[in-house]
Amino acid sequence: MSTLSETVLAQERSSQADVDWLQVLVADGQLLADLAFADIVLWVPTDQGGFIAVSHSRPSSAATLFYRDFVGQQIKPEWKSQVTEAFESGAIVDTAAPDWYEETPTRVSAIPVMRRLDPSSTTTTDSPIAVITRHSNLSEARTPSRQELTFNQCAADLFEMIAAGDFPDMQAPAGPRRGAPRASDGLIRLDVDGVVTFASPNGLSAFNRLGFDGELEGLSLAEVTTELIKGKLIVDESLPLVVTGRAPWRTDIEAAGVTMTLRTIPIRHGLTRVGAMVLVRDVTEARHQEQELITKDATIREIHHRVKNNLQTVASLLRIQARRSRSEEATESLTQAMRRVAAIAVVHDTLSTGLSQNVDFDEVFDRVVMLTAEVAASHNSHVRPVKTGEFGVLPSEYATPLALALTELVTNAVEHGLRDRDGQVDIEAMRGEHSLRVSVRDDGAGLPEGRVGSGLGTQIVRTLIQGELSGSIEWHSRDGEGTEVLIEVPLRWLEKR
Repeated sequence: MSTLSETVLAQERSSQADVDWLQVLVADGQLLADLAFADIVLWVPTDQGGFIAVSHSRPSSAATLFYRDFVGQQIKPEWKSQVTEAFESGAIVDTAAPDWYEETPTRVSAIPVMRRLDPSSTTTTDSPIAVITRHSNLSEARTPSRQELTFNQCAADLFEMIAAGDFPDMQAPAGPRRGAPRASDGLIRLDVDGVVTFASPNGLSAFNRLGFDGELEGLSLAEVTTELIKGKLIVDESLPLVVTGRAPWRTDIEAAGVTMTLRTIPIRHGLTRVGAMVLVRDVTEARHQEQELITKDATIREIHHRVKNNLQTVASLLRIQARRSRSEEATESLTQAMRRVAAIAVVHDTLSTGLSQNVDFDEVFDRVVMLTAEVAASHNSHVRPVKTGEFGVLPSEYATPLALALTELVTNAVEHGLRDRDGQVDIEAMRGEHSLRVSVRDDGAGLPEGRVGSGLGTQIVRTLIQGELSGSIEWHSRDGEGTEVLIEVPLRWLEKR
């Protein structure tokens, strides 16, 4: 299914600014549907003079009329004239008589969508950029409750603001959608002075959980909130603007161990604010989960940091011990152990700098290959490692054994293939869809074909590549022409994820 942006721009009658406006409007489609107790469909004009649906929101406060989405469909003939009239006139058009849909009586309203050109003025586009249709089910008609009447009035205010280009408010910050309050969670209506004129039962219950005891109607929401947070040292600076209904922002309030999120939608007629609606939702559990995730991520990062520090300490101790050893064989063994520990420390150092368990292995390898400089210096040779290709991003369970294996291979090339001579070690990475192939070549003395070293380094490489990574490794060497080692590692982790 095409995205809203692709569908709208494909009609060649809308600009990117129109798309951005509609994207913000669609984000509040569920709110409009819940307040209006109706299905809400957004239509954009087509090149052929018709309309195509780009969004469909069903109410959670009433039964839906349409069990299948209209998104991507052309407008039905019975609605086309009404939608066309709203689009051409720029005014809200209601049906004079009930409309029937599959033997169900409905009422359809068409609301033109105007886009404001400048947030600081009332200037809008010359003509509507889309049309919203509101489909109300009349088969369940009954005497509406005070809450239903207030919700419908709020919906009517928002539709008038949409037709005037006053909603959505582009000055509202793009806050996180997770835990966003909905109409059914709690709604409080304020007058222009910030006094509560209506509080839904859920809205009143939300403030009761914060510690408020009484009725909200007739009280200043700002004064009630101030009393609840008395003694708090840290308070969101946007809270006064939210609880007075002056700004279209969202903030949290915490009291009595409960966290409530408040979202204010100012009701305006042009540039004049005439009131506001405040949506309330208990997000205590959501904020608790977010805090747990933050704590766990910080703990993981701290663990990686400490492991890296411990590994670097072990490498330093091995280096000191190697320098003090009187046996050349012991010095060589301790130096190799130091280098292996340092290679592992590089991976953990990269992991400790972020919250992800994936690492950019090209960055890791560039740091690991610098360890071979010490090896070359100890053998009185100048070796230049050259890397081509890209390893890409690898998970930590692949990065550590691969870094250690490549360190061993490059070190072997320096110690044996290029011993007492200058040369070059070429490392070529070939990242495919299902596997990673790495070639390590040197232009040193080489070994007779078929003869592979049997030292500890070779055993380590075999164990890491074949055992831990389920890969394969091949040695190709010709006497006097250098050595090439080919590694192939399957990327099964990509397929699983």
